[in-house]
Amino acid sequence: MARILIVDDDPAIRDVVRFALVKAGFETIEAENGRVALEIFAAAAPDLIVLDVTLPELDGTEICRRIRHDSTVPILFLSSRDEEIDRVLGLELGGDDYLVKPFSPRELVARVKAVLRRGPVTPSAGPAMILSHGALTLDLDAVRACWNGQEVALTATEFGILRTLMARPGKVYSRDSLMDGAYSVDKIVSDRTIDSHVRRLRAKFEAIGAAPIETLHGLGYKLAPCR
Repeated sequence: MARILIVDDDPAIRDVVRFALVKAGFETIEAENGRVALEIFAAAAPDLIVLDVTLPELDGTEICRRIRHDSTVPILFLSSRDEEIDRVLGLELGGDDYLVKPFSPRELVARVKAVLRRGPVTPSAGPAMILSHGALTLDLDAVRACWNGQEVALTATEFGILRTLMARPGKVYSRDSLMDGAYSVDKIVSDRTIDSHVRRLRAKFEAIGAAPIETLHGLGYKLAPCR
């Protein structure tokens, strides 16, 4: 049973989220502000965080920034604003998904399940599922990405993008087809949202001198030779 941390200063929203998630079989814990959220996160090690953007004391983007210093736990942002710049900012900071209030509890549950499916899974008893391409390797069971043996910490969505590219190294993926592979539910994702995920993914590899993704202008993305 996955444990979900719900962070929102509105008790009515927390009630809606808790009811929907518990009904779907999840365990939930709650925080009403950013300070409490960080304390609970450190103590309870949740499997996913449903995080409101606007919070007292510390807002959701600052909480995400702090958590991303040493954790890749999936984060689903909630916001009352439907501005694309807000969505892009949340994803640039390392969020895995973004849902605008008011939202359907059914969609919330679907999004949570989709993000968790992209996250760590229990390793199987059989041979490890490894994808390799030049210096790049993905361990699908452990959800680990490595370049020449050096691990690169990725969010669930970033890992899903890289897994999709590695499944067919010679294929050029449009933005839509790339995110179809990374997401497990039907949803509309803007070009800027997709580019934000890819930009963060590239930056993490560039920090160790690697460049696993090529851009084909006007067409999309493909896996680089990874030498």
